[in-house]
Amino acid sequence: MKTISYNLRKNRALGEIDGLANEHAIDILCLQEADSVKLPAELGHLRLVHATANNRLGLAMYVRDERFHVRSAQTFQLKKSLHDHLLSPANERLLGARLHDRETGQDLVAASFHAAPLTALNSLRRHQIHTALAELRQLGPGLPALMVGDYNYPVFQSKLDRHMREAGYDLTLSDRRTYTRYKMFRGHFDFATSTGLRIDSVRTLAQGTSDHLPILVSAGIQPLIPVADPSQAPVLARV
Repeated sequence: MKTISYNLRKNRALGEIDGLANEHAIDILCLQEADSVKLPAELGHLRLVHATANNRLGLAMYVRDERFHVRSAQTFQLKKSLHDHLLSPANERLLGARLHDRETGQDLVAASFHAAPLTALNSLRRHQIHTALAELRQLGPGLPALMVGDYNYPVFQSKLDRHMREAGYDLTLSDRRTYTRYKMFRGHFDFATSTGLRIDSVRTLAQGTSDHLPILVSAGIQPLIPVADPSQAPVLARV
């Protein structure tokens, strides 16, 4: 399963997403700082699942229509930073979808996430991340989950990694930095949080017109294997 996450920098990189989706033959596309009014309903083999409606800097998700059936999709509000209260750039910082994967026969949860900006404390962003994961657990209890996006967390990532492991999630950074606009803030801003999945790689793709570079996440899903005795719990096998 291939997923791209891309912060469009106030929708400036909108014209690049069709090419990215087709070039990498992705299954899921998660966007941040997208203008939902200007988003196309389809991008080649991808279909728009949901987008935030009340954000100046919005979230959106596309999925491969022939592979995934969308059971549900919704946006969530997270704890606001002072920046949010003063400038109102984002009322909803999480978009999650429960998907049925026709290839594996299993449901999973996918999400696009955008944390508070660097003017906020890391403690607030950790609170947002934990709350986001809790909302996704409610969306799909016990299901494999992948949350990608702009975490705005360039320093002290080992502390965040420890928090994630204690909560039962893996935090995976890409092979190269994903943000280059300011010298003092260059680094890994965009990455993946997952549970119940095998993350094979997270690659930083070529830079376009955004100050963020898109990331490509390749993950393995553990499909359910039917058993002869229905009283037995399903057995999970890796693909």
